[in-house]
Amino acid sequence: MSPDLAHAAAHQRERLGREVPRLKVIQVLPALDGGGVEQGTVDIAKALVAAGHESLVVSKGGRMVPALEDAGSRHVAWDLGRKHPRTLWQVRPFRRWLRHERADILHVRSRLPAWVGWAAWQRMPVSERPRFVTTVHGLYSVGRYSSVMTRGERVIAVSETVRRYALTHYPNVKPHRVIRIDRGIDRQRFAREFQPAQGWQSRWQADFPMLQNRPIVVLPGRLTRIKGHSDFIAVMARLAERGVDAAGVVVGGADPKHQRYADEVKALGPNLVFTGHRTDVAEIMATATAVVSLSTHPESFGRTVVEALSLGTPVVGYDHGGVGEVLAAVYPDGAVPLADTAAVADRLAAIIADRAKAQAAIREHGYDVERMCAATLDLYRDLADER
Repeated sequence: MSPDLAHAAAHQRERLGREVPRLKVIQVLPALDGGGVEQGTVDIAKALVAAGHESLVVSKGGRMVPALEDAGSRHVAWDLGRKHPRTLWQVRPFRRWLRHERADILHVRSRLPAWVGWAAWQRMPVSERPRFVTTVHGLYSVGRYSSVMTRGERVIAVSETVRRYALTHYPNVKPHRVIRIDRGIDRQRFAREFQPAQGWQSRWQADFPMLQNRPIVVLPGRLTRIKGHSDFIAVMARLAERGVDAAGVVVGGADPKHQRYADEVKALGPNLVFTGHRTDVAEIMATATAVVSLSTHPESFGRTVVEALSLGTPVVGYDHGGVGEVLAAVYPDGAVPLADTAAVADRLAAIIADRAKAQAAIREHGYDVERMCAATLDLYRDLADER
């Protein structure tokens, strides 16, 4: 168990006394293949088990399942995220399963599974229902389909940006039901003192010899259009025009649905290094000179921005959405106007010229997994206690 989750468990025991009433919590999401939603789900599952509760996660599966189960949670393989009308046929069997499990909390984290969960939950006798919680993880398109994420008895907003989005676009939602719980990262894993192991550095140098003895600028994230790869290509070209011999590195795999776009990016950016999907993002960002966040659409939070800044790596990002919110709180020098690639190149050039000065401007923050888990478990307990 990580120190952060141990602290979250201790918080629960201290808050509730020696005898902690055991909760049974079901979290539902499409899959467990990696990403911010998935990592948050696993973090909460581990915290539940550490605090003596029972944790179930429903998804179609993925590479994070073994770690989830090793930490003590039960995984139920059920594909409720497939965008097909037949998915709604799962409402009745899911309702029967919920009645059998007799959980205290049903926590849904994605729109289509939320519709299945909400429809099943609504048709259950009130005395048999779990409490219904939703988390708004993204700035979804506004409409009826997305409205299900605001139907929870409590609606968790992953940032102030998301809280404002929910209250602005869904005015029927009572403000007291929308609870802001900022996402959190593992501060032990992403610590300023963190140094990659020598063995990792040797392998990294062998795999990417073209990066040696050059400033490295990293763009983390999957190869999807909104991540701003075209802007990244323009930024690196502007740096080259200034005589800055920096290497641009794209860390992230290509979704099979976006393979054509991935091929286009690689063709347009032949001087960039594409690492594909990696599990050593912390090591990569720790060795980088700077990290960039160039999403063309506002993000709900900006996990990689927090991770990089926690490692002591300066970040330059567009000043909108959750990324702008994080930068304003932790590293205001890194915020630039949307789509202003010249400003991004200017900030990067300044960081490359004096990285120590840039690092000194990074502030402490409270975006840690311990706080996120403790607040979420408090919310579960408060809802369960209302019965």
